[in-house]
Amino acid sequence: AAMKFFLQYVGFFCAFFSAAFLIISTWTDCWMVNADDSLEVSTKCRGLWWECVTNVFDGIQTCDEYDSIYAEHSVKLVLTRAMMITADLLSGFGFLFLVLGLDCVKFLPDEPLIKLRICLVAGVMLLLAGLPGITGSVWYAVDVYVERSSLLFHNIFLGIQYKFGWSCWLGMAGSLGCFLSGSLLTCCMYLFRETSSGRFHSAYSLRKGYSSAATFVTNVHLPSSQTATSKMYAVDTRV
Repeated sequence: AAMKFFLQYVGFFCAFFSAAFLIISTWTDCWMVNADDSLEVSTKCRGLWWECVTNVFDGIQTCDEYDSIYAEHSVKLVLTRAMMITADLLSGFGFLFLVLGLDCVKFLPDEPLIKLRICLVAGVMLLLAGLPGITGSVWYAVDVYVERSSLLFHNIFLGIQYKFGWSCWLGMAGSLGCFLSGSLLTCCMYLFRETSSGRFHSAYSLRKGYSSAATFVTNVHLPSSQTATSKMYAVDTRV
């Protein structure tokens, strides 16, 4: 039982930080950052929704949103948006399911098997959340790296060259955390299902045994009472 509680809490904190990292990564502006910091007087960051420029001297930041979502964007940008939003939703719902499945939460306290299944469902959702998260963040980072390497290989200088920034790293970390918490909740928590099932069946058998014993005792006493009654009627008849 102590190991079960420990795995639940480890999975809870890991799922919390993983979902937070994915959401922060999706809605921050530093998926790409200019690589030539020594030559620039400002830091340029590009996110999935807007681009921000920060002056290195006074720290003033100005941000420009991209065109409407219905406008034409690169395949990299559109697919990364879709995958990260999917990862956000799955990880968020997985975390909420996990909260309901914790033993310390007073939700279905008399149904340990149902709470265990809720934890397993939360683990599956977190595993599914890690897949689009890691795919979107790694693919975005690799695409940025390949684009920069091809420009350097062909000696093409466009004025600004980018490398992947901390938002992209945060997306990778959140995705790996989802894989970790999902594995804990599915693989490790599955080991406790047999134990919980055994306790449930043993308790059911015990209650059934008590019921059978009570019925047997009642049946045993019933003929004796009938016999005593019949003897009494016989005495009254003789009198």
